[in-house]
Amino acid sequence: MKKQNDLVSIIRRPGGCVAGFLTAFLILNRTVDATAQPATETDPFHFASAKLDIELDAQAPVLAALDVDGLGLGKRGTNVLHELTSSNADFTATVSTNDGGKQVDYRRVGQSTDTPPPWSVAADEGGMTFISQWSAAGAPAVLSLKFDDTRCHATVLGIINSNGVIQLPALLHLPGQGSLRITATGTENATLGYTSLRKGGITVTFPAATAAAPQVEYRLEVTAIYPDLPGIADDHRFDSFRRNWLDVLQLNPGSRQLANNSGSTSCAFCYYEYGDIALKTPPLADGLTALDVVRQTLDAIFAGAKAYGMPAKGNFPAESSDTFPSFIIAADDCVLGGGSDAWLAANYTKIKGWADKMLATDTNGDGLVKYIMSGNSGTWPPGFPKIRPANWWDTIGFGYEDAYGNALAYRSLGCMAHMAAQLGNTKDAKHYRIAAKKLKAAYFKTFYDPATGVIGGWRSADGQLHDYYFLWVNGIAIRYGLVPPAKAGAIMDKLMAKMSEVGYTNFNMGLPGNLITVTLKDYVHRTPDGRFGGGVRPDNADGFQKYENGGATGCFAYFTLAALYDLGRRDTADAILFPMLAEYSRGGFEGRNALGLSNDWRMWDGTAKGYEGFLTDNYYTMLAVWERQSTNSSNSPR
Repeated sequence: MKKQNDLVSIIRRPGGCVAGFLTAFLILNRTVDATAQPATETDPFHFASAKLDIELDAQAPVLAALDVDGLGLGKRGTNVLHELTSSNADFTATVSTNDGGKQVDYRRVGQSTDTPPPWSVAADEGGMTFISQWSAAGAPAVLSLKFDDTRCHATVLGIINSNGVIQLPALLHLPGQGSLRITATGTENATLGYTSLRKGGITVTFPAATAAAPQVEYRLEVTAIYPDLPGIADDHRFDSFRRNWLDVLQLNPGSRQLANNSGSTSCAFCYYEYGDIALKTPPLADGLTALDVVRQTLDAIFAGAKAYGMPAKGNFPAESSDTFPSFIIAADDCVLGGGSDAWLAANYTKIKGWADKMLATDTNGDGLVKYIMSGNSGTWPPGFPKIRPANWWDTIGFGYEDAYGNALAYRSLGCMAHMAAQLGNTKDAKHYRIAAKKLKAAYFKTFYDPATGVIGGWRSADGQLHDYYFLWVNGIAIRYGLVPPAKAGAIMDKLMAKMSEVGYTNFNMGLPGNLITVTLKDYVHRTPDGRFGGGVRPDNADGFQKYENGGATGCFAYFTLAALYDLGRRDTADAILFPMLAEYSRGGFEGRNALGLSNDWRMWDGTAKGYEGFLTDNYYTMLAVWERQSTNSSNSPR
């Protein structure tokens, strides 16, 4: 076998001749139709077009390399597949070409050419077709694509059956490259196998033909799916928006839930991000929308599944302050997208239960939702967190009345009023509108910090306001209309001035969550290595810029950008957005360094400090392009 592999490596050298290739392949007991090869093509198993670049294995029906450009601009990225470590010598391969395409038929060694090849792979300008044919000579094995998630965190978006397989049609999305829309003919109720493991990569399996379905064809059409916004088609600054719009949607096949990535945790407080992107996404395929995948995720919660941010999932003593709002907003996104009225009617009682449990946390009646932990300084013990704080930023001591959680709660109450009205329930609709009005009346006076002139992060049970110049907290408050218009511009002035003062300018990496360090008494994740932003000095200056303690990230940069666009500060917002779009184009928010730390969080000098490798929240910022380009953008949460 080693000798065979060496021969293959020799004949595939750049500039190698077709004759040499044929001679070597005859030695390997392979057959190649050389007459059909273009004169400029030295590798019969390679095919390239503006949308697709693939390398087929010469010894088995499997892809050795895959790279797509959903925009058809010929942009070449990395091979997204695992390197082949061994070859199967049970097949012969025959290559043919027609109409600018190429097809490789794989037959078992000794199989007559009069019988159908178990697998054929055809490539053309627009995509690939996998053809499986059954014969009495023997049932074909499955064809699998094995993705290397350190190169590209592929995901399949679709509906997962009760037996754990994906219904077709479905969409195979390759972040940074585009998508492959997968359909099938020749069999009813076609499905795909789909697995994703944190350290085992991502595998998509195409079932073979059977005696009952003797020929099955799987079509993989290269595409890019994104909102067709004014002004982006011919502006290459937005190419990364068009290729990466779907990056925020990663489906974990084991849990049937959207997640941090397809092999990672599903976070309850992220569901609204998925819903917001899905609502604006064109259909993924005939009969399949992104909102179908969001509904599937919520259905898992209805059925009793847990997600990070809920009790017994990640050291939360109660639902985080942003969990129920996130659920509710995602549900309303599904309703706003249409076709979900029956789903809403069937699940309204459970959705209402989320809202009522959220409102029940308002123990002092001021209209603001509360978290079970006090948020008081000094209440978080050293070490790995035994109890998590109030929201998504789970290493910082948010507690009690949380400005971010309450902003989401305000929006979610508007969503509840909309869903109740959709069902004709005027009593509930009025109830939730009143609750939203009460929350808004309390919000600014509770969270505005006259000492800094910005919105603070949380007001703890002892009455203290904790303010570390949180950009995203102020952004969401302005975006959702919780800041008086006369104050919004001044708040943004203070934030931009502070960012200039502290010297943050590397906008390609996104934005820091906070502009000054969170002191140790307000920090939750305090381990000796300080990796997650908790140092040892009382002022925690040694933890600053690490992970959530001021680290640069694409996560939640959307809210600052949206607020800037709402305020008419287009130049300031563009100076942040376009470097970020260029970084998305380079894949700069994903991947790991030599130490295994990932680029979803970085210190201001670019040092990686993340851990996921691919974190979907970084791509919610794509929504800022919608705000910039859409004539219908509004700061109203509903």
